[in-house]
Amino acid sequence: MPKDYSQLIKKLISLEPKKVDDYFHSRHKKEFEKINCLECANCCRNLGPLLTDSDIARLSKHLKIKPSKFTEQFLRIDEDNDYVFKTMPCPFLQDDNYCSVYEYRPKACKEYPHTDRKNILGILDICIKNTEVCPAVANIFNKLNNDKFLMKT
Repeated sequence: MPKDYSQLIKKLISLEPKKVDDYFHSRHKKEFEKINCLECANCCRNLGPLLTDSDIARLSKHLKIKPSKFTEQFLRIDEDNDYVFKTMPCPFLQDDNYCSVYEYRPKACKEYPHTDRKNILGILDICIKNTEVCPAVANIFNKLNNDKFLMKT
């Protein structure tokens, strides 16, 4: 169960969205200077990214198989009617935590953990969920709880 961030969310929502984005982007950069994703790979082990038609086309072209074969071999349709990987960990995660299709990976993988996106306030629920998987996101939220940034406003 995620940590209760309800008070923090109320405070963030009361702030100017650009200030919240700037804060998150700054913290995102600092956290990923310290955290090596290759030592973790929790996202690749536990989260099934949504794959778009363009993701499927790009990956199947890279793998030199037809999109229908890629879909049949690697994907299933989830409860939201989206394509996701049949199994986790990700079928492209290697033993050394490198991604064998990194340059061609799904858009959802490229954007994860979303703490550097614009309009953070619009995706706070996703970011909070990601605190359970990504140590960098957990650190960002833990620092937010204790940061003077919120006291200045």
